[in-house]
Amino acid sequence: MVLAQLGGGISRALAQMRDATVIDEKVLTDCLHEIARALLQADVHIKMVSDMRSNIRRIVNLEALAAGINKRRIIQQAVFAELCKMLDPGKPSFVPTKGKLSVVMFVGLQGSGKTTTCTKYARYHQRKGFKPSLVCADTFRAGAFDQLKQNATKANIPYYGSYMESDPVKIAVEGVERFRKENSDLIIVDTSGRHKQEAALIEEMRQVAEATKPDLVIFVMDGSIGQAAFDQAQAFKQSASVGAVIVTKLDGHAKGGGALSAVAATKSPVIFIGTGEHIDDIEVFEVKPFVSRLLGMGDLSLVKKFHDVVPVDQQSELMQKLTEGTFTLRLFYELLQNLINMGPIGQVLSMLPGFSSELMPKGHDKESQAKIKRYMTIMDSMTNAELDSTNPKLMSESRISRIARGSGRAVKDVMDMLEEYKRIAKAFSKFKNMDKVPKRNNKILDTMNNLIPPQLLNQMGGINALHNFIKQMG
Repeated sequence: MVLAQLGGGISRALAQMRDATVIDEKVLTDCLHEIARALLQADVHIKMVSDMRSNIRRIVNLEALAAGINKRRIIQQAVFAELCKMLDPGKPSFVPTKGKLSVVMFVGLQGSGKTTTCTKYARYHQRKGFKPSLVCADTFRAGAFDQLKQNATKANIPYYGSYMESDPVKIAVEGVERFRKENSDLIIVDTSGRHKQEAALIEEMRQVAEATKPDLVIFVMDGSIGQAAFDQAQAFKQSASVGAVIVTKLDGHAKGGGALSAVAATKSPVIFIGTGEHIDDIEVFEVKPFVSRLLGMGDLSLVKKFHDVVPVDQQSELMQKLTEGTFTLRLFYELLQNLINMGPIGQVLSMLPGFSSELMPKGHDKESQAKIKRYMTIMDSMTNAELDSTNPKLMSESRISRIARGSGRAVKDVMDMLEEYKRIAKAFSKFKNMDKVPKRNNKILDTMNNLIPPQLLNQMGGINALHNFIKQMG
């Protein structure tokens, strides 16, 4: 899961608070202390952490809360809201329009993955029907043009650059003019990587921006940069009017909080996050679903992936089974079969409440996919009665041994699969009989609150709206 270490730390703090018998000042103080520690360990800027802590203190006034108010819910809502606020500058970035020319300039530190991200950004829009093109104005780094050329060729995207010309401003202007004449509607200008202390390169970046007049300047931030992120982002903002941020390398770095500090420094929204090395490993960034995933509460953007992969004629039947709350091994098999087609398995599973981190270790999608296929092979060796049982946890040792022999796997592999199944079944049992419960049933609201952050649930219109939403997927 993205920033799993940070999410785990905050989740544990909230869990300890929920387990407390009485919610008093000491419990609140301890909870906020643990959350602050998790944020600081993830390299989130200290001022942001201090501000967040103060804001939650101001919102959660325990003495002023009336008797009977769910204090745990109030605290959880405040934490969710402040994390969202930390990642949301409150203003949208420029969005390219298909068929209308837009020039987008990329800036960032050397080694941040900027050139690769340019191609990912172009590829994302190409799949949306745009006619993107790439201009290499990086004359500082040896091999920069070769890298862009190779990436662009692989993605079948037009590109422009020069081995002879040393003036990046001239290359940028010529490239933009060329693709303007060729009716490209998204011209992406890659610039030299630089450091805030490299005055000459900073000035060069400013000149390229002045000459090309980009509609949007995107700051590419390495997710592993740490506390330096804040100062670096501020320097770029002052020189190039940064309008959006893309955070890279979040797939393999447990910290990454420093990069999120770039939002506060530039006062610009994160629009994408890089989730891997491949050209399609880029994900649209949405604050509320991201925070939801960060806290291990699932992500409703899984719905879109579900629509894209599961055949329309099967969607209604599968969702009905999932919401009935009777989660058999056969349904587990069917779910895994669909999930494995939805993209990098770690990203998909991190959207789903209940899946354990052992099944989706960061940066090991191939191993995770192999494990899921192994689970499916094990279930292929089960009888219909075993697959359809509503209580397979009572399966005898002799049955488990037989299944292991039949699938060519070790008994431990079968036991691991059954443990993972139990975790998922427990998560999906929360949905049972939702449509039979009155709209104002607080018990069901509390149950769903364990799966979806309260603010996101409220924004959707409450429990009934969520249920209707799920039913409409079919």
